[in-house]
Amino acid sequence: MSNHKQPKPDNRNNNVERLHDMIENTQAKLKDAETSLEFANPEEQEIIKQKNERRKQSIVAMEKEMKDEMAARKKDEIKD
Repeated sequence: MSNHKQPKPDNRNNNVERLHDMIENTQAKLKDAETSLEFANPEEQEIIKQKNERRKQSIVAMEKEMKDEMAARKKDEIKD
């Protein structure tokens, strides 16, 4: 008897919606951080700016992934 668990099958049904939510959440965090910049000391400002740069890069990557998922979804619809 083995306790080896099977991996869950790849379910792409909600990837576009999930990515959309992630993009919106990241954009909200970016906006909140921009607002907090005026109250931060110079050291904290630099940290916030660096985080926001990474957030912007993440948003671009997630948007690209969302487009890929939308194309895959469309391709699956045509195939069916």
